[in-house]
Amino acid sequence: MKKQIAKVGGLASILLFASLQSTHAVGNGDHMITTGRTSQPIGHYEYCKQYRSDCRIKSKSTRAPKLTRERWNDLVEVNTFSNSTIKPVTDFEAYNREEVWVYPTSYGDCEDYVLMKRHMLMQRGWPASSLLITVVRQPNGEGHAVLTVRTDKADYVLDNLDGKIRQWNHTKYTFLKRQAEHHSGHWQDIRDLRG
Repeated sequence: MKKQIAKVGGLASILLFASLQSTHAVGNGDHMITTGRTSQPIGHYEYCKQYRSDCRIKSKSTRAPKLTRERWNDLVEVNTFSNSTIKPVTDFEAYNREEVWVYPTSYGDCEDYVLMKRHMLMQRGWPASSLLITVVRQPNGEGHAVLTVRTDKADYVLDNLDGKIRQWNHTKYTFLKRQAEHHSGHWQDIRDLRG
């Protein structure tokens, strides 16, 4: 699969990576603040009954990995491949019910894109503690899920509704909760202090 997506981004990816290196510093809101344990989304609860091992990952170290050019290329390639390969379909259209979280093969909704991207990045060596399923609210009030990728530079968002990888605090969403860094089956509230 990596060969299929190896040449995505090229020069644009390198230029964007270089600008990220020079313009963002830790400690200026580039990393989310979490405030403690909260409820697990029902879709994730059901998913965990089927994929138990994926929801029992305990991370001894939750240090965010260093954002290198290679890791940035991983993010660009995986995000582009997933967004261009999977057809967006609601759970109700696909399964005649809401909140079905599955690994997509040809179609899926926002949580399915997130699961796919998380899985692909873990296959490339990214730690589970840096790849967090995140629940947000869109400006229209609707719920949505994105993948938060924690790095030493910032927390980035991989989103099926936006092909560009953005820092979490440069998105239009209100961030509500995400998986805990130390345990993939636990969830934490996010303190989103942006206006």
